[in-house]
Amino acid sequence: MPKHTLFVCQSCHHSPEERPKDQPTDGDRLLKQINTLASEQLQSNDFEIQAVGCLWICDKPCTAAFSAPTKPTYLFTTLPTDETAPALLQFGQHYLNSTTGDIPWEQFPAMLQSASIAKIPAVEGRE
Repeated sequence: MPKHTLFVCQSCHHSPEERPKDQPTDGDRLLKQINTLASEQLQSNDFEIQAVGCLWICDKPCTAAFSAPTKPTYLFTTLPTDETAPALLQFGQHYLNSTTGDIPWEQFPAMLQSASIAKIPAVEGRE
């Protein structure tokens, strides 16, 4: 089975104001929520959760992406920090279980349907 990865941007922050150095970014908070839920809900071999320093979508925080070889990558932006972790893990299960990586819109959790989404075609496996 190809390796599935959920990338989460650590530098994302909703507030345009400078945040105090001792406070985590919104991206760090989202990552922590995802890791906590994943440890409770997922098997260790489901997919890897990987922190990324920056996904360069700074004007649309928070940002996360699902990727796997031979499957399209889904990039989610403008994610609410405190409500998105369960929806991302739910989407991740659909993505993991799909042989093609094509997820019908009806299977997107409602929380993710209001996010900005890009579906980037797979690179591997094309003739």
